[in-house]
Amino acid sequence: MDSVEIRKRFLKFFEEHGHTIVPSSSLIPDDPSVLLTTAGMQQFKRYYTGEADPMKDFGSKNTVSIQKSFRTSDIDVVGDETHDTFFEMLGNFSFGGYGKREAITYAHEFITNSLGLPISYVTIFSAQGGSASGGQESATPTDEESRSIWEELGIKDIREEGMADVFWGPTGNAGPCGPTTEIYCRNAVGDDVEVWNIVFNQFFYPGSREELLAGSVGKSLEPLKIFGVDTGMGLERLAMISQGKKNIFETDLFAPLVSLLPREVDLRVQRIIADHTRASAFLLADGVRPANKGAGYILRRLMRRVMAQERMNQIPEHVTGALLHEVIHEYGETYPELKREGEVIRAEFDDERKRFLKTLDAGIREFEQLSNIGAVQAFTLYQSFGLPYEVIKDLDPVKTASLSREEFDREFLQHQEISRAGVEKKFGGHGLLLDTGELKAGSEEELKIVTRLHTATHLLNAALHTVLGSAVEQRGSDITAERTRFDFLFPRKLTPDEIIKIEELVMYAIQRDFPVRIEEMPLEEAKKTGALFFYKGHYPERVKVYSVGNNTEIFSRELCGGPHVSHTGEIGRFRIVKEESSSAGVRRIRAIVE
Repeated sequence: MDSVEIRKRFLKFFEEHGHTIVPSSSLIPDDPSVLLTTAGMQQFKRYYTGEADPMKDFGSKNTVSIQKSFRTSDIDVVGDETHDTFFEMLGNFSFGGYGKREAITYAHEFITNSLGLPISYVTIFSAQGGSASGGQESATPTDEESRSIWEELGIKDIREEGMADVFWGPTGNAGPCGPTTEIYCRNAVGDDVEVWNIVFNQFFYPGSREELLAGSVGKSLEPLKIFGVDTGMGLERLAMISQGKKNIFETDLFAPLVSLLPREVDLRVQRIIADHTRASAFLLADGVRPANKGAGYILRRLMRRVMAQERMNQIPEHVTGALLHEVIHEYGETYPELKREGEVIRAEFDDERKRFLKTLDAGIREFEQLSNIGAVQAFTLYQSFGLPYEVIKDLDPVKTASLSREEFDREFLQHQEISRAGVEKKFGGHGLLLDTGELKAGSEEELKIVTRLHTATHLLNAALHTVLGSAVEQRGSDITAERTRFDFLFPRKLTPDEIIKIEELVMYAIQRDFPVRIEEMPLEEAKKTGALFFYKGHYPERVKVYSVGNNTEIFSRELCGGPHVSHTGEIGRFRIVKEESSSAGVRRIRAIVE
C-alpha cells in the first residue's frame, strides 16, 4: 500500500466517523513558544483550552488532519534507519466530542481492518512507572479504563509505562497534557515499532514538558474543562510497516530520492541528503529563508550540510536539483504550496550554494590545519566560514570526537550575548528604551524618530500595494533611528519609475497631513475591513487597527501595536535610499525620514 493510499484511507475513515478534515497548517506555527510545528495538535491548542469554538470553526467537535511536522532534535542523528527531520503526522482530534473508548476503538479498527496490520502490543500509563518527582504521578492514577477497553478488543499484551514515556507534556512552554496509550506493530526485520500515540488531554500544565518531568516547585497539573483526544501517527513509520520494509528510507516516501544519488556514496550520506533536501523544500515552501537565527538558521544548516556533502563526495549540483524536482512532483498534489513555490525553492538553493561555496573550500582548508576541534575552534569555523556544526562533524568524525552539540550551542549563545551587549551599547549604553523586535530606540530622541519611521512604514506598505498590486505581501520589517527596512514578497526587481511612484505616494500622504486613528476590534472583524497584516504575525483575539486618512479617503489601514504619530505631517520628508533582493522572491526597501 503506497503512501498516497494510506493518506486517503486515513482521512476517509475518520471523515466517515464524523470528523471534519482540516488542512495542514504551516511549518511556521502561530504559537510563538515553539520554533517550528512539531505535532498535529499545535494548530488545535486553543480548542482544548476552550479559547476557541470547534463547532463555529469546523462544524464539529472532532477533526482529522495530516500535518506537516518538523523536529530539530533529530538533525544530528539523521542517517541511521529511523530518524528524519521533516515528517507527516496523521492525527484525529476531539474537543469534548468523545473519550477514551471511541479513540481506542477507532485506532484499533483503522490499524487492523483498514490497513490489515496486526498489533504487537500496546502501552498504558501507570502511576507506579517512571521517576518523575513532585507527586504528580501519584496524583494521576493508572489508566485502568484504557486497559479495560484494549482487553475488550482482544489485545492481550498490554504494558505499563510511567510519566516519562506515556504522559504527554505540553508543546512549547505551557499547554494541554495527559496520559497516553501507544500502539506497536512489527516491521520487516521483526522489530516492534511505535506507530500511533493516543493522548488524552485531561490537564493543563503551566510549564514545559521538562519542568513537568522534573516536578517543578509551584507548578501543578490543572484539570481541563474539556476532555480532549489528540492522536499522532507518523506516516513514514506507518508506510514502513504497511510496505514490509526494514526502515523508513526503503519506503516510497524516501526510496525515489535515495535512488537518484550515486551508488558509490555512503548509505548514511545518501539518507542525510535525501532527508535534508526534502525538509528544506518544505521549509522554503512555507516561507522560511536561510538566515543566522530562528527557523532560517535550521534551514541554512540543512541546506549547507547537503552542499558540503556534494563537495566532499563530488556529487554534481544537478543531482540535488533532481531531488528537489522529485519532492515537488511527488508531494505537490498533497501540498500544492510546493508546486506554487517551486521556482523559489530552486532559486533559494542556487543562491545559498553560491554564498556557501565562496567560503566552503577555505573553511575546509582551515579545518585540515587544525589538529583537534573543540567548541571554540568549531564556532570560529562557523563564524568565519559558515560551516554549521553538522558539517564540521561530517568532515572528520575522529578529529571532532570531543566536540558535542551542547558545547557548540553554549559557545554560540555566549557570542550572541556578546553581540547583544554591543547592540545595547550602540543604543544608548544602558539597554533599549524601546525594543519590540521590529522597533528599537535607545533614547527619547531616537524614540521620536522610530515613531515617525514606523508610521512611514505603514504608508510605504500601502503605496507598494497601490503601485505593484496584490503580488505584494509583507515579509518583515526592522526599524531603528537610522532607517526603516521593509521586506516584501515580489518576484522581480523594481524599476526606477516604480520606486519614484512609491516615494511620491508616501509623500502625498505626508503632505495631506492625514490623522492617524486607532480602533480596537476582534481579529476576524479587523481582517474583514481589508486591513493589511503580516500573514505570519501572532495576533491576539482583539487587535488594534491603525487607519491613516480622513472621512473621504483612507490611505492606509493596518493591524499594529504602535507607536505612531498623530498626523502624517509629523513624519517629514520620506526618501527611499535602496531597493534590493533580500532572498529569492523577496525584495527589501531601506528608507529614511528627514
